[in-house]
Amino acid sequence: MKKVWLSLSGLMLVVVLIGAGGCVIGEGAQVSPPSISMTASESGEPFGIYSQQVGLWVTGEGTVMATPDIVLLSLGIEAEASTVAQAQQDAAEAMDGVMKALESDGVADKDIQTQRFSIYPVRKWIEDEQREIIIGYRVTNIVVAKIRQVDKAGTIIDDVAEAGGDLTRIDSIGFTIDDPTSYYNEARSKAVADAIAKAKQMADLADIKLGKLLYISEGTSSVSPMRDLLVKAGAAPSPTSISAGELEIQVTVQMVYGIR
Repeated sequence: MKKVWLSLSGLMLVVVLIGAGGCVIGEGAQVSPPSISMTASESGEPFGIYSQQVGLWVTGEGTVMATPDIVLLSLGIEAEASTVAQAQQDAAEAMDGVMKALESDGVADKDIQTQRFSIYPVRKWIEDEQREIIIGYRVTNIVVAKIRQVDKAGTIIDDVAEAGGDLTRIDSIGFTIDDPTSYYNEARSKAVADAIAKAKQMADLADIKLGKLLYISEGTSSVSPMRDLLVKAGAAPSPTSISAGELEIQVTVQMVYGIR
């Protein structure tokens, strides 16, 4: 009886090792997808194990262009003083002005989130003494404000720069979409159609017939670059002009067909 169990265990190990090998690369195929997947099999079984040596692997892409309706503005203040207490006080007063400006321009409290708060010593190197000394402290307080009226972004930047004075810092601006569901649905439809078209073309070129769809998976990505801004307090043109442009929303799908 022990010999029988040992033989069965060895057989199971061989099956698993055979199923784990192989690699197929072709047009539209992903270079390194999972080597083993649990999917529906063509043998009629509800699930089966197959490797990249089986079937036709294709990747489809769908892209949709969308106009952003949200501006993400990274802004705040940076104060320096000889003591931590003074730097904190200056920063707090300037930040209070910035927050009031945001509130006055219709930015809700729920749409303002602290991104970074720090207190660091400001150091200076003394060449004659070959040593470093602390000459002050820097307090930085940066928040991200979600602006729901894209056309007001330039005005808000101007108001914040005026409220924060010389301590104002505006780091970057980004754009996004509040509810991108419909755009992803459209891009997904295009991605699936693209994958099916590729599979049919490859089958025709290779003179084979497509079998059942064995496997499908999705990966999503959207391009929403942050843009660096340089605003000098008291010298920035007014009003500041902001262009939202368009965002590219992309969905990719990987599909595996049996072949016969």
